[in-house]
Amino acid sequence: MLRFAAVGDNCIDRFRPSGMSLVGGNAVNVAVQLALLGHESYYFGAVGKDANGQRTIDELAANGVRIANVQQKPGHTAFTDIDILPSGERIFAFEDFGVCAGYWPTPEELAVLKGMDHVHLGWIDDGGALRKELAAAGVSVSQDVTVNTDPANLGVAGLVVAFGSAGEDDARAETMLARLIFEGARLGVVTRGARGASAMNGNSRVTVGIEPIEIVDTTGAGDSFIAGFLSAYLTGLDLSTCLEEGRKIAARTCGHLGGFPQGLQA
Repeated sequence: MLRFAAVGDNCIDRFRPSGMSLVGGNAVNVAVQLALLGHESYYFGAVGKDANGQRTIDELAANGVRIANVQQKPGHTAFTDIDILPSGERIFAFEDFGVCAGYWPTPEELAVLKGMDHVHLGWIDDGGALRKELAAAGVSVSQDVTVNTDPANLGVAGLVVAFGSAGEDDARAETMLARLIFEGARLGVVTRGARGASAMNGNSRVTVGIEPIEIVDTTGAGDSFIAGFLSAYLTGLDLSTCLEEGRKIAARTCGHLGGFPQGLQA
C-alpha cells in the first residue's frame, strides 16, 4: 500500500437531456480508483459550501478516500454539462470550474503533500506552480496534461509521469510522446482510444492494445487508466505491465456509468 494524493479538479457531470448527474473530475476519479486498488488515497481540492460540495465529499469518503484536506469555500461546486447524442456519443457542452478555480493548498496541506509517495495533479490553474514546488522538493509527481487546455497552466518539466490523450491519430500520439520527453517528463504515457496506449522514456517505448469489452460509458476511463498505471508503476513493475494494469482498470470503468460506481441523482 502506498500513500497517494490527487490534487485539483472535481465536478458534477450533468447529463443532458436526462438531467441525471454524477460526481467526477480527473483528480477525484484518480483518487477514488487508487483507494479502490487498496492504497491510502487522499484528495486535495475545493468544493462549494453547497449540496453538490457535500455530495462530492460524501462520495469520496464512501469510496475510502481521505477527505481531511478538502477545502469547502463560499460559492458553487464545479459542474460540466454533457450532451448525450442518440448515437451514445458524449459532447462536453459547457464547463464551470466554480471554486476549483484559483485553488491552492494551505501551508499545512502542502507539507502533507510533500510527505506522499506520489502526487497526481488534475486540472489546476496555478501556472504550474504546485508541480514545480513539489518536484523541487523531490516529490514524485504526475499530471494529465490533456485536462489542462490553457497554455498558461501547461508544462511537464519535473514530472515523473506525464499523461496525455491523442485519440486514434498515430502521428499525433507519436508527436505527443516525443514532446513530453523533450520538454522534461521522465516518462510519457499517451492513451490512443481504440488503438490502445503507449509509454516512452529515454530508453524504451512500449505499446499495448485495448481490452475488448462491452462499453456502457467511457466517462472517467482515462482517469481510471491513470490510477491503474500509477499503482503498477510506483510498485516497480515494467512498462508493459503498467500499461496492461491501466487498461484493465479503464475497461472496468467502461462497464458502468461514471468514473466510479455511484448512484445517479436528478
